[in-house]
Amino acid sequence: MFSYVSICLFVSVLLTIVNGAMDPEARITSMDRTHALAAQRTVTKVLWVHNGGPWGTWSRPEFCAKGYFASGFSLKIEGRQGKGDDTALNAIRLKCRKGHNSPNTGGTIWAHEGQWGQWSRTMDCPSGKRFVGFRLQVEDRQGKGDDTAANYVRFRCRRVNGGATNRIGTKGLWGTFGAWSQNCPHGSAICGLKVKIEKPQGKGDDTALNNVKFYCCTH
Repeated sequence: MFSYVSICLFVSVLLTIVNGAMDPEARITSMDRTHALAAQRTVTKVLWVHNGGPWGTWSRPEFCAKGYFASGFSLKIEGRQGKGDDTALNAIRLKCRKGHNSPNTGGTIWAHEGQWGQWSRTMDCPSGKRFVGFRLQVEDRQGKGDDTAANYVRFRCRRVNGGATNRIGTKGLWGTFGAWSQNCPHGSAICGLKVKIEKPQGKGDDTALNNVKFYCCTH
């Protein structure tokens, strides 16, 4: 019979296998699991980066339908406001497609969005490839200046079952790109996201979207 310590060790190892390193940012939370179950998705890994902005609260997760993975994206970005309040990136929208080489579309998803800006044109992975990693362009705290937080996101594309990767995306107006996230394990690809967005501040300094996490799924 397993002891209590043995059971705890087993659970810890299992979570490490599923989620990667046991960093709090990488854990699959109970809310993540609930929404993944409702969407009939099996999450293998949470992708995140170190340089996300500090403001706002996390949205609920949103997932592509079962069997679909993200293969394209568009961004809702507010342009330069001159003497006004800049917010830059306000939302991320993912285009969902069937796995492997299927061309069938599954529509688009986005977790939450700020109220400013316009949607960009969609950028797509090469045929047959899906998103498996990302990096985020973020402007550091500006002190008494105008904060914008996240400005842009780039993606790595790869076939679900492995192979060479491609990178897609350009850049935003302010800030620098941090390191790339880890990649989804072979046999999985990005299937969902949640975002950290600061609500409108009234007369304060608005930043809108600050950070994002993506979910890797097997099916």
